[in-house]
Order: sequence, then structure tokens, then C-alpha cells
Amino acid sequence: MTVTHLSAKQLRRAAALREKIDSLEKALAATLNLAPETPAGIRQGRGRPKKVPPVRGAKAKRRFSKAARAKMAAAAKKRWAKAKAAGKKSL
Repeated sequence: MTVTHLSAKQLRRAAALREKIDSLEKALAATLNLAPETPAGIRQGRGRPKKVPPVRGAKAKRRFSKAARAKMAAAAKKRWAKAKAAGKKSL
């Protein structure tokens, strides 16, 4: 059923439920000491979630050494050279 086919009573009930859900989400966020992700009443679409800043005590991001990056670059160049020799435009 679409919104255009709802009666006024059903729309008022839906609006009341939305307000109740928003207030409960705010209360939950306050209880868990979370910052709200979106303003009340606005829902995010599909897709990847936004990056969340790391929490205290989180491990630092692992990085490759210069030697490891050089090995990976050499291997990639070797793969591309092999593909190019075979006449491929992509791997």
C-alpha cells in the first residue's frame, strides 16, 4: 500500500509512530553515549556506511614497508608485461 492510498487516520498514526521511533532512538543513543548519525526524521539511503572515527584504544592502521611496496610494484609490472605480451588490454 502506498502513502497516497492511506486514510488521514492512518497517516496520523504513522506520523505518531515515526515520532515515537525517533524519540526512542535518541534515548538509546543517549544511554549508550552515541552521537546521532542522522538528524531526526531523515533516513540514509543504501550504500556503504560512513567511516566512523576510531574509538580509544583502537589499533593503528597497518602500513606496508617500502620494500614490500617495491615488491608489489615489481610483481604488478611483471603481470602487466606478461599481459601486454599476450596482446591483452586488461588483466
